[in-house]
Amino acid sequence: MVQPLPIVLLHGVGLDHSMWEPLRADLARLTDRPVVALDLPGHGAQPPLTGPATLTELAEDVATRLPGRAHLVGFSLGALIAQHLARYRPELVATLTSVSSVCRRTPEEAASVAARLESARTDFPGSVEASIHRWYPADSGVEPGAVAGTRTTLLANSVESYLHAYEVFATADAEIGSELGSIGVPSLAVTGELDPGSTPEMTERLAAATPGAQAVVVPGARHMLPVERPGELARIIHHFVEESSREDHA
Repeated sequence: MVQPLPIVLLHGVGLDHSMWEPLRADLARLTDRPVVALDLPGHGAQPPLTGPATLTELAEDVATRLPGRAHLVGFSLGALIAQHLARYRPELVATLTSVSSVCRRTPEEAASVAARLESARTDFPGSVEASIHRWYPADSGVEPGAVAGTRTTLLANSVESYLHAYEVFATADAEIGSELGSIGVPSLAVTGELDPGSTPEMTERLAAATPGAQAVVVPGARHMLPVERPGELARIIHHFVEESSREDHA
């Protein structure tokens, strides 16, 4: 019997594989596919980044740790890495799902993320708190324990490593943005209606630039979709993966 291809989850900058736990539990109820969450280079159990990095280097590192061909789901920085793999290592990517992804930032959007990077350089703890308030405002409905877990993960980063990774996040959309038209795998872009950084406009931009891609905007949701709306996001991913797999074998 042929084993179903796994779903591989790639987290965002400053986070680690643990951010996916609520979604992994929901996916497990929907699919018999293995669900694997990897730590990005410089994050979690991976060695910290000790020098400037490129999107290509991060993607190549992830490629060496993939369990073969997989359905890739990337969040934020993880989405840029997944897009790079879909473009340059398509033999490893069955489908591409970009969650809360940036895409071809405008000059104003680029200036905003550059300001956040500079804030992290000058006041890392303060920048962490700013992220927490941006991701989890008082009316987000996210459990306090989940918010505390995100804060703990962010603060546990090597600051140097975090800054190197954030530099990639802040700039690499310009690099991969010009290559999106060469992605040939089934693709989906998902974001929250109220996400101020990875906006619905960016998701529409990403879907328009990627051949045949679909776009989904989750009403009332913000940036941390895998934590804020794990059940809804799991259903979106599962439906997309299974529909794409049926078409692949049709």
